[in-house]
Amino acid sequence: MPLMGLGAVSRREGHWDQSVAYWEQALVLDPRNVELLVQAASTYAELRQFQAALKLYDRALDIVPTDPDLMASKAGIYQAEGNLEQAGKFLSQINAQTPSPIALGIKMTQLRLERNYAEVIRLLQARQARPPSASEIIKAITEIELALHQRVASDTTDAKVAAEQARNTLEQLCKNQPYNPDFAALLSQAYAVLGEKNSALKEAERAVMLLPSAKDGVYGPGFEENLAVIQTMFGVNSEAISTLARLLQMPYYGGFYFETPVTPALLRLDPIWDALRSDPAFQKLCEEKQP
Repeated sequence: MPLMGLGAVSRREGHWDQSVAYWEQALVLDPRNVELLVQAASTYAELRQFQAALKLYDRALDIVPTDPDLMASKAGIYQAEGNLEQAGKFLSQINAQTPSPIALGIKMTQLRLERNYAEVIRLLQARQARPPSASEIIKAITEIELALHQRVASDTTDAKVAAEQARNTLEQLCKNQPYNPDFAALLSQAYAVLGEKNSALKEAERAVMLLPSAKDGVYGPGFEENLAVIQTMFGVNSEAISTLARLLQMPYYGGFYFETPVTPALLRLDPIWDALRSDPAFQKLCEEKQP
């Protein structure tokens, strides 16, 4: 459908209002197109227009009521609003056997926001124990997720074991594909868990340079979000807070929060940002209303 393509291109170029107009025009012509409903909902979520996004996800769920990706996406909206109780209702069936990495990621976010570290670690370890059919990158991503959550849970010994395994894979992937920002960001996380500050910050900054927000307004800011996480882990607080303040004013596809950008509610709830909580500037970000 030409309008769908125009909506996607306009969004990628940062023409958000035009993108929304194309999605809405397309939905008038094809109101039961699930892919179109999801793309439009995602665009509204990126704009933090969460009520509009929820309405579109509900329309999609009327058509495919048991789709785990749709239910998880809706849960992600509730997480961004700080409504963990409502989010949990849509994630109850997501487990280690769920094939969708997005749905599993949003479930992990839910458990982390609830500070249920034991359960998120159990989920990731169960994911690792599945038959060895996953690609190297999927294994590395699972190891990184496990390492980060073990670190948050203060299990530094096991966290470093998992991060070391991921680093070995990711260093080779970065060598083979030096211009891939996803691999650079993941490697920065492995270095961070291992306590290698200079290497972690270097890779996080390299990911931002490889796909800057000025070049890609949809996915670029997610790498800045990753940089803020790495900065927070090493006590580079003022730079992290400055980055987060800027991100709160930008629409984009999520980084650590998968399909939604960072919000004041997520800053309030997520233990990833605990090291910033005593800073008045961070406290102000947590109190700000969404744009």
